[in-house]
Amino acid sequence: MAVDPEKAIVLWPSYFDLRVSRDEGRRVARRDAVESPTANMLFEAVKSLGLDCILELEKSYPRFWHRHEGRVLVEPELTKKDLVAKVAAKLKTVPRTNE
Repeated sequence: MAVDPEKAIVLWPSYFDLRVSRDEGRRVARRDAVESPTANMLFEAVKSLGLDCILELEKSYPRFWHRHEGRVLVEPELTKKDLVAKVAAKLKTVPRTNE
């Protein structure tokens, strides 16, 4: 099944970044966050959950418009809250790549 960009859930690396405060956009507890996650790491975490997704590297999180950190669009099979929690747990196991 293909991901419909109009209906997809958007995941930004800032949602999971340990250095980003809740006010700045982090969506997970500090204990579940990782340091400097990348869009590629998010993409691998979502793929390992067996969900359809699209990686968009040229996009910028609106709060940090000057950083092109990328984003991942995910087919909405779960609620966003459940998806964020599952991806946060998976990010702890995804190997870090040098980018």
